[in-house]
Amino acid sequence: MPAASGSDENWWRGAVIYQVYPRSFQDTDGDGMGDLRGVTRRLPHIASLGVDAIWLSPFFTSPQADMGYDVSDYCDVDPMFGTLADFDEMLAEAHRLGLKVIIDQVISHTSDRHPWFVESRSSRTNAKADWYVWADPKPDGTAPNNWLSIFGGPGWEWDGVRRQYYLHNFLSSQPDLNFHNPEVQEAVLATVRFWLDRGVDGFRLDTANFYFHDRLLRDNPPLVPDPDATSRDAPEVNPYGMQDHLYDKTQPENLDFLRRFRAVLDEYGGRATVGEVGDGSRSLQTVAAYTSGGDKLHMCYTFDLLGPEFTARHFRRCVENFQSTVTDGWVCWAFSNHDVMRHVSRFALREADRERVAKLAISLLASLRGTICLYQGEELGLPEAELAFEELRDPYGIRFWPAFAGRDGCRTPMVWERELSNAGFSAGTPWLPVRDGHRMLAVDAQEGVEGAVLEHYRQTLGFRRAQSALVDGDMVFLGTNQDLLVFTREKDDERLLFVFNLTQEPQTFHLPATLVAEPHPMPGFAPVFADNAIKLAALDVFCGRLR
Repeated sequence: MPAASGSDENWWRGAVIYQVYPRSFQDTDGDGMGDLRGVTRRLPHIASLGVDAIWLSPFFTSPQADMGYDVSDYCDVDPMFGTLADFDEMLAEAHRLGLKVIIDQVISHTSDRHPWFVESRSSRTNAKADWYVWADPKPDGTAPNNWLSIFGGPGWEWDGVRRQYYLHNFLSSQPDLNFHNPEVQEAVLATVRFWLDRGVDGFRLDTANFYFHDRLLRDNPPLVPDPDATSRDAPEVNPYGMQDHLYDKTQPENLDFLRRFRAVLDEYGGRATVGEVGDGSRSLQTVAAYTSGGDKLHMCYTFDLLGPEFTARHFRRCVENFQSTVTDGWVCWAFSNHDVMRHVSRFALREADRERVAKLAISLLASLRGTICLYQGEELGLPEAELAFEELRDPYGIRFWPAFAGRDGCRTPMVWERELSNAGFSAGTPWLPVRDGHRMLAVDAQEGVEGAVLEHYRQTLGFRRAQSALVDGDMVFLGTNQDLLVFTREKDDERLLFVFNLTQEPQTFHLPATLVAEPHPMPGFAPVFADNAIKLAALDVFCGRLR
């Protein structure tokens, strides 16, 4: 079997991962959809940022009802993205450039067009009859319980052939696999081996806490709101967030399956997993369970930093909550991904602040203890694109419009060359529009330009790589007036001090008498330091070496 690129078993600890949304990255055949050849073409750009790995959102065979998160063949490439040969070429080029490749593994559910489901729904007695979650209706014909779909409405769909309901946590065309069936686990792990044998370096596990359901199909109770919660299961417009999801996900049986998954990866060596965990106020407890002991997931991410709050209090609370709860696990921090509004639009109070916020945000992210994940286009400071209802493609947004616009605004095409049609993304009509505001921020408009967000990303990630304390050193917060975020990062004899001013007002931090610091500036920032007082402008950061 091919060896994973590199030899360090722990390459993932403190790594920088760059998420590629292939449909919107680079189109090479003019159909308006990005493809794997496009990813290969643009790998040098990704490598130039100084990242360690790429995460590819799904490219498997799919009807594309949920943009590839509805898989109909786990072991092939959808023709819109290319072929297996194109994937192999992309993988080889990524490894040549020193990049690991993580692929999205969407195994909690399949498409209703997957051959497994086609057979399962054909009768109650076929060989795969128990491969999905089927249940009889209540005597009055209604669904078996009160479980809801994240995409709106009941989590159950009636099937006239079997005269039963099947469970779907997302679209009705995304039926949930029954992981209580050992045959399902074996079939899923076989698809994992398929990609490991091709040489992939790891997996991002979509909805990693959704694999198992309560066998008794008990109703979820109503949620008792927690005012201190840093993570939510759904936007407030979605009634899914009104339930306490005790029984439709995060079941104890999941731990044994994650151990089985990890055991497969350990056979290959040097591979890694990052799990997506959405579990409301219990997310950190779930992450602790899933990453402890070194025998399950390597790391997880939650939605704690994917909300609108950009304050010292929020970030400190999120990190300290993680540190106190997840004592021997590892976290992957991110500010943006394909499911949430781009963070410069969430964090910047004024449009004029977007560039400054973009730079400050990556400086903060690069200073945190953990692995970090970037989302394509954030290195350009791209804001959320505003779309009309007629332009939407996301079923989530279409369902909840106009109260919730969905996820298309962060999924619009990557912008490469300002003067080209569609900013160099495609010679055809792109699946989502390219806005002029994005075009002006294209790669070629920022390449080599001093002070540009793109160059700031490169410099900041280079700064992170050069400081061993930032990769996996300890992180300790210092008390402040809560307007400032102050912490140290320490490893061996290297000890760094960071002071972040996330406010719109100048702030001064007086260094404790017990600390002696000398400036060690982060790229792009130059606060005043004199007489043990650090004077920071609005949206500013100080970095110093402690001795």
